[in-house]
Amino acid sequence: MLCFSAFIAGSFALGSMISSELSPLIVTVIRFSITALFLGGLIFFKHDLKKIYFISPWRYFILGLCVTLYFVLMFEALKTTSAISLSVEFTMAPFISGLFGYLVLGQRINLRIFTALVIGALGAIWVIFNGDFNRLMEFRIGKGELLFFIGMSFYALHVPLVKKFNYNEPPLIFTFGIIIAALFISFLFSLGEILNENFMLITKYDLLIILYLAIFASAATFLLIQYAALKLPSVKVMAHTYLTPSWVIVWYIIIGKDGPSPSDYIGIFFTIVALLLLLKEQTKV
Repeated sequence: MLCFSAFIAGSFALGSMISSELSPLIVTVIRFSITALFLGGLIFFKHDLKKIYFISPWRYFILGLCVTLYFVLMFEALKTTSAISLSVEFTMAPFISGLFGYLVLGQRINLRIFTALVIGALGAIWVIFNGDFNRLMEFRIGKGELLFFIGMSFYALHVPLVKKFNYNEPPLIFTFGIIIAALFISFLFSLGEILNENFMLITKYDLLIILYLAIFASAATFLLIQYAALKLPSVKVMAHTYLTPSWVIVWYIIIGKDGPSPSDYIGIFFTIVALLLLLKEQTKV
């Protein structure tokens, strides 16, 4: 999950560099298409496809729908609200995932984990607002925030569903099924835009970024989150997203943008403390 949060942070840092003339939905379809081809190639060399892997295919479509709704509603929300507002909302994902983990799998949250979640949320919010209380007070809940909350809830729900719906399929096969379902659903969402899109607007830099999104921020993260979801309670899986703002700072340094401010280190410290609390006695969960 440390790798997961680093790859996700890369998608935020690099995704902001994609040409603004490209539709986010088009980018999503291209991203899932490349991911499907990449995973399909790996499966061709590593696994034999068996009929047993395709038992209850509706599982893949439910999980694919959860992921697609998250991306579609996030892009729709960004039309009317800021990325900062959505980043603040995303700190609620571990709590929501913990609730779904209890409802779907009966997983309970003890006091130590709850304390870690609160500390992690405070640390993430501190990094997002640079320790500026006035900027925090400017946060408002509008249509965009409500749409993102719905999408984020579906994303949080898919974590416990991965554990519930996995019938001991190899992670690569299971991930491929989810990606194919997500690609089909996202294609239906964006069919109108695909027919009207001028694909000549895609630059070589856009393609490189989309390749990163497809291979590292999609294929790799799906495999990682599946592995983690089978080993950890849902709340612990999603809690690692608190590290994303800190990883974004690392990515900004790598690509030559401004480094962390002194106040950022305070938020990073909180998220590290939260993570240590979550990892304590991990084998007993």
